[in-house]
Parts: sequence; structure tokens; C-alpha cells
Amino acid sequence: MSSKHSYLLLLLLLSCSQLRHIEKLVQEGSVADISIPKQEEVEPQQHQLPDLVEMEEAQDGPIIMNAIRDDETGEMVATDVITASKITARFNNVAERLGRVTIGFDINVPQALLSSKHQLRYSPMMLIEKDSVDMEKLFITGSEYKERQLRGYERYRNFLSSIVEDTTDLILMHQLDLFISRYYPDTYAMKRDSSILPEPQALNLFGVSQSDALVHYSMTLRNARNRWKINNKDKVFRRFVKDPIMQDGIRLDTVIANGEGGFIYRYSYSFASRPKLKKVTVSMTGEMYALGKKIYDFPRSEDLSFYISSLSTLADMQNRYLTRVQERVARDNTLALIDFKQGGSDIDLELGDNFSEIERVRRCIEDIFDKEVFVLDSLLISASCSPEGSFSHNSKLALARSKSVRDFLLNAQEEVYSMSLDGEDVQIMQNRLQPNQIKASAIAENWEKLEKMVINDSLLSLASKDKILYIIASEADFDRRERKLSALSEYRYLRESIYPSLRTVLFDFHLHRKGMVKDTIHTTILDTVYMAGLQAMQDLDYSRAVECLRPYRDYNAALALAAASYNYSALDILEEIKEGNYKTEYLKAVIYARLNEKKKAATSLLRAVEMESSLRYRANLDPELADLAEELKLGNIH
Repeated sequence: MSSKHSYLLLLLLLSCSQLRHIEKLVQEGSVADISIPKQEEVEPQQHQLPDLVEMEEAQDGPIIMNAIRDDETGEMVATDVITASKITARFNNVAERLGRVTIGFDINVPQALLSSKHQLRYSPMMLIEKDSVDMEKLFITGSEYKERQLRGYERYRNFLSSIVEDTTDLILMHQLDLFISRYYPDTYAMKRDSSILPEPQALNLFGVSQSDALVHYSMTLRNARNRWKINNKDKVFRRFVKDPIMQDGIRLDTVIANGEGGFIYRYSYSFASRPKLKKVTVSMTGEMYALGKKIYDFPRSEDLSFYISSLSTLADMQNRYLTRVQERVARDNTLALIDFKQGGSDIDLELGDNFSEIERVRRCIEDIFDKEVFVLDSLLISASCSPEGSFSHNSKLALARSKSVRDFLLNAQEEVYSMSLDGEDVQIMQNRLQPNQIKASAIAENWEKLEKMVINDSLLSLASKDKILYIIASEADFDRRERKLSALSEYRYLRESIYPSLRTVLFDFHLHRKGMVKDTIHTTILDTVYMAGLQAMQDLDYSRAVECLRPYRDYNAALALAAASYNYSALDILEEIKEGNYKTEYLKAVIYARLNEKKKAATSLLRAVEMESSLRYRANLDPELADLAEELKLGNIH
């Protein structure tokens, strides 16, 4: 059947009074509208869905189908329609806080639209920038309309109750029991809880098996009918329930028993804001249903406008710079773990990680030359030994190892090429490194590093650490100090786990900046961390803004904290700012208002308006200050 024919059939089914009712609505232009509540804080409401179980019949007045689930307890709690006075304001100022905006408006339904035979469906929608957002629908259902819906569900429940779940109920058990007892006495003798036992396939004297008997005494037609019901539950549901009760995407489904008086519902909606969002608009469309079919489209309502105030717009977006001092002289160093044979000083690339360590040092030197930012004045190579042996021997050995490394870098021995070092790069290094640039030095025994490693070691006990550190601190003679350590039970651990890390070669580069004559140069550069904080503020990422700006303890840092609702922390910073301006005073007013310190808020707001007269208009945009601004009659300040 075509949609046109369906519509004509619907008109035939409607009573004359219903048709006259629709004609009257069209002639009078009766329509529900939306409006702004007067000076009321709009709090986000939880979604309300129909609950058929809790719906009760009533003699008069609206019945609210309660279905709010508390987020904390998980329990269902009762709700009521808010019957606020109808206000005709078409715009309102709302605040963005913590990256979210909450708007509120009233849906006003006149008495003329309410009928027990009809269902009204209203669909609010929000335009946010260029995106259209469908909000949850509001249903107002007449009692007779709801009864018709529920009758369909009741018929379907009766259908479900007719389905036999236990298929043994479809067998004539008493007659089957008598048959088995008479013709299968042995089987019947084993009967416990049921007459149906595993079937011996033998036939009785009349050639009838137990399977044949089971089929004979089964209600075949009822069984087939039962299977059809199970397989066609969805089809039957659609046949009985022609107008299903919607639950998804519904804010409220209210049952109206009669049309005495209009209907007003306070609608609130919370959404994530967007950077630089200034305004959103809300409109509403509606439909009237009868017998499960749409019979009338209401015209779209007049738009409501919500102007959004964000603290982020108060940010001081001026660039912030850092002063950087560049020194002409610079130093850099790197530590290499170059292994030597016990008591030896020759470089052996096959030993340990010597090849990779030497290559790493070579790349460091090349980087200095290639970048052409610095000029190498000198390279000091300092080898160090572990404490074994005499101090005088270790001094000579450390110096010999330093000279060996220096000579290796200058001479680039032939075996370096066989180890796949880049010969051309080595030659370049030879041409740039001059003998007078490289100096050899020695740290005979690196006791300072030994002490730090003992302190930071995770395996030594506190008692062991105390013993070792006491010997190091109390014995000035290095050789006696080593002998005392060797007497400890922890000495083996020291030699095997800590001493190898003391045998190092330190490369200390002394540099100066190419072309720089003065010892120091002061330059200004953009403070990228600070600017990242300001950008985060504009992006409404207040956690990031606080992270970046808080250490600066200036106005923007206070603004970020206030935007993230750290009111006391923001106020502490504002109190530290000695030379305040209109922005600091205005932000103080907002925070004091939040903290319910009305006198301080008024004082700061008046100071801010005195410094910058345009703020008397801005105050009306911030919900925290709107009432105070009206009370102070800021609109009359010139």
C-alpha cells in the first residue's frame, strides 16, 4: 500500500472531532515554542527514559514515566516536570567552564495541543558553528494513545506466554506411561524420575517400538505450532505492536491524562566547547501522531541564541621573550670506556667495546668541525685507573694510556682501515687535529667516582656502604685506603662490579664560537613554553595551560588556574602582582564571586570598570558577575 493510501486510510479512521481539532490547530497556528528561563542557573540533567513498569493510571494531570538512573548509586530516582513560568527571551549568556558549556531553555506546549488521543514528538536541535546537532527528543503522550500502545505490548506478552518452553508438556505422559508399563515391563521397572528412558530398539509382540509410541502419544500439531511461534516472534511483535514505545534518544516521555493547562519542560544540555566559539542557536520541530501515524508537522520554532563567555578570551596574548646569554668560550666532554690489558696502555680495538667507543669519540670530533659553529682550541684527554696497585704506578699508567689514545687519534694506525673505519674520514680528522691541540693528562685513581657509585649502588647493604665510605673518608693515604678496602668482605664485589667502570678516558673539549669577539652576547628568543601555554588556553586545554604557565606566576598563569577552577591558587598569584591592571582586577572579581565573597567581588569589579569602561558590558556575559553587575547598575556607569 502506498504512503498516500495509508494516509487516506488514517484520515478515515480518525474521528470527526479529531479532524476538527487538527483543522483548528492549522487555522490558529497553534505551536509549541522554546524560550529562555529567567535568570536561573541551568544545571545539567540526567537523561530521562520511559519506564513502563512504574507508569500508573491517573484520573487527571500529567503522569511522568520515571526513569532517571543516578550516576553514583545506579538506582532509579523519581523526576517531575518543571513547571516554570513562560519567558519570551530569545537569547542568553552562558559560560564555558572546564571546556564545557551548559545551555537551558523551556519547551512550552499550549493546552490546545494536548489531547488524550494524540502523541506529540518534539525534536530540539542545536547549530554549533556549521554543525547541526540533534538533541534528545521530548514525547508528550495522551493517555488513550498510550493505552493503545500498551495493548499491543499486552497482546504480544500473551503470545509469548503461550509458547511452551518445556517440550515434554506436549506429550500425553500418562497414556505413554501406561503403554510402557503394559508392553515394556522390564523398562518400566527401571523407572525413577521420568517414564522416558533410553530406548531399547527391540519391538514388542505387536511390532511397536518405544519410539513409535512416543510419536503416537505426542501432540504433533501443537508441537509444530509451538515451533512456529518460536521462529516467528519478531514477525508477531511487528503485527501486534504497530507503534513501539521509543526509548533510545528520548529525554522524557510524559503521559497526559487530560489537556487541562499547558505543559512546560525545562530542558538542559551540556556539550564540549570549541576554541573561539562565540554563539550557538537552538530551534525545535514537532510532530503530532494518531494511531501510530504522523498526522501533522508543526512549523519550526523561532531560534534561541546562546552567547558563550570564556575566560580564555581574557588572556594576554603578547609574545613573551627570554634573554639568552651566549658565552664565547664553551666546553663539552664525553666519557669513553676504553679497555686496556692489565698493566698495559696500548690501544687494542679487538678488546671489549674499544672499536665502537673510539668510533664514537671520532664522530664527536668530526661533528665539531663539520658544524662550523665552534673552533676547537684544545682537547684534553684524561685516563683514569681503578685503585688496585700503588698510586704512583697508577699515575704513570693513567698518563701512558692518555698518551696512547692521543697518539692513536693523531696517527690513525693501519689496522684501523682493516676494522672498516672510514679511511677518508680518518684522513680528514688527521688534517684537522694538530698535535699541539691535544693534551694528555691523568686521573690516577678516580676515588670521587668510586664514592658516588657506592652511594648509588642498589645491591650493597647500608651497613656495607657505611664501612666502605668510612674508609674512603677517614684514610687520606690512597695506598693504605686501598689495602683497608681489600680486607673487607665486600672487596670482591667492588673489584668485579664497580672497579671496571673507573677505568675510563675523559675527552674534554675546549671551544670558542667562530667569529665571536666579545666574551658574552645577550640575545632575546621567543619563550616557546610560555607561548605553548597560551595556545593551550585558546584550545581550551586548561590542564596543559596550567602545566606550561603555572611556573611563571603572572596574570596568564592565574587565568589558566582560574579557567581550570583552581580558584585559590589563582588568587594567590593575583595578590602577588603589585602593579595590577583592569584584567587582574576583573579576574579577581570573577574568583571572589565564585568564592561567594560578594563585597570583595564588587570592589574588584568596580576597580576594573573604572580602569576600562567597556568591562561594564563584559560583566553581563560572565554568569558569575551578571547578577552583581545588575545590582551595581554598571550599565549606568560612564
